[in-house]
Amino acid sequence: MPIDVRDSQDVYKGIGESVIFVTLQLKRKNAEAEREAVQALAGLIPPVIRSLNIRRPDDDLKFAIGFSSDAWDTLFPGKPRPRELETFTPLRNGDIEMPATGGDIFLHVRAKSGAVVYEVVSQLITSVAEATTVLDETHGFGYFEGRAIIGFIDGTEAPDQNEAAEYAIVGDEDPEFINGSYAFTQRWIHDLKNWNARSTEDQEKAIGRRKFSDLELDDDEKAPNAHNVASQDNEGGVEHKIVRMNVAFSEPARGITGTYFIGYSREWAVTKRMLGNMVVKKDALFSFSHIETGQQFFIPSRSLLDAIAEGEF
Repeated sequence: MPIDVRDSQDVYKGIGESVIFVTLQLKRKNAEAEREAVQALAGLIPPVIRSLNIRRPDDDLKFAIGFSSDAWDTLFPGKPRPRELETFTPLRNGDIEMPATGGDIFLHVRAKSGAVVYEVVSQLITSVAEATTVLDETHGFGYFEGRAIIGFIDGTEAPDQNEAAEYAIVGDEDPEFINGSYAFTQRWIHDLKNWNARSTEDQEKAIGRRKFSDLELDDDEKAPNAHNVASQDNEGGVEHKIVRMNVAFSEPARGITGTYFIGYSREWAVTKRMLGNMVVKKDALFSFSHIETGQQFFIPSRSLLDAIAEGEF
């Protein structure tokens, strides 16, 4: 059975100009009430999205919701599980760390207008407000010329949108969860004073590309731990890809600036190997950045989300 992109959530295209990421934790005080709250949330998603698409049809609204391994056990006891769904565990190498910070429910909302993104989150959150606490809410934005907040063009090595779905969406290798996706999230904080003090040449060596033209450097020009080297997965001599979305966020008056990374993948193992390589090779990003959050979620298909809303899963 081939994948059906019409049944998948918005996991492979559209980074958005205005973005909100929300991570919620179930209170785990009343399991039945919390399951009912999540069913209500799942049922509310289609009408809210339809309404906003009618009210602002040109805003290119995209939405995805996912659940962690622990949430799956709590919300859907006795039900089948996506075969690669697991709780993310921290990765360390000396002073390099990718922390695991938990979270049960994940929302990813993006559009051209901040008003649309706000309206979606504010309406949906009412259904689970009593059943959850907010672990993280990050408001992001599209930066100039499609660049990351550190000044380099972003997404050059990501799959082309015409082929991205096959890298992001689960196929018939896991037929009960076909058209779903694995999401991994991290919130990176950058020391921009450190980064901006470096010469353009040093920055290019760290990233592995030219800053202005975006051309890839020759291998002998890159730092050994250049980001576009350390973050690759070449298992079995083949380069494996995921759909990466890097979203800038900032509180400039407080001096807090970072990148919210979300990776959507058909196979969690690919993302997991990429993360491991970054830590083992001490990716150059760590020389001016640290990570605050980390968790894995499964993004169910639209049809499975409908089944959750109806209490049929």
